[in-house]
Amino acid sequence: MARLKWDQTGEKLFETGVRNAALYVFDETKEVEDKTQDTGYKTAVAWNGIQSVTESPSGAEATKLYADDIQYLNMYSAEELGVSVEAYMYPTEFELCDGTAELVPGVAIGQQARKTFGLVYETVIGNDTIGNDYGKKMHIIYGCKASPSEKAYSTINDSPEAITFSWELTTTPIKETVDSKELTTACVTIDSTKVGKAAFEALEDLVYGIDGEPGTAKEGILPTLTQIANVIEEHPKTVG
Repeated sequence: MARLKWDQTGEKLFETGVRNAALYVFDETKEVEDKTQDTGYKTAVAWNGIQSVTESPSGAEATKLYADDIQYLNMYSAEELGVSVEAYMYPTEFELCDGTAELVPGVAIGQQARKTFGLVYETVIGNDTIGNDYGKKMHIIYGCKASPSEKAYSTINDSPEAITFSWELTTTPIKETVDSKELTTACVTIDSTKVGKAAFEALEDLVYGIDGEPGTAKEGILPTLTQIANVIEEHPKTVG
């Protein structure tokens, strides 16, 4: 085996940015017959103004077991995913997820039941030779519930700032069998540099939708694990 080499040209990678966020509100009235082909969420809604998304895994804490006067093994608690979102604004559809309902058109009331939703956003992968055009990652998060958040309003002054909204999210993982493997997850990350450009663009079409004439346009959906796997298998990465 050859000796390790560090800081080779083209191998200095970094990840930055957050963009192309989309919201998918869960439809509790929808009957899903095949959970490998439908997650039960409504179609995609563009979320403008996303400033940051922070994924915060927790749990997976070790409990030591002892036997024969020595440490026998470690048992780990279940891992959970928390998410923090900051944004300058949010789509109207998110109001149902933030505990707001419409009394009459233009009149909102708070402290209502909060709907479950899904979230998709992209980050940029860069390197030392191509910069931010090296690749992208798509992050798909399932089973989100938003906790009540603070909204701070202040006077307009000589140093104007836009109000920033923020939410702490909890997640409930989905459970699905893919290729005989039973998988449980609340977050999927797709790396364009690994799956290839064609597969990644096909996933973007699936998630964000496709423009077209009536009958050919398609709304974006929150995909199942099976649908993600099928898209990647149908668009194998080319060499070079």
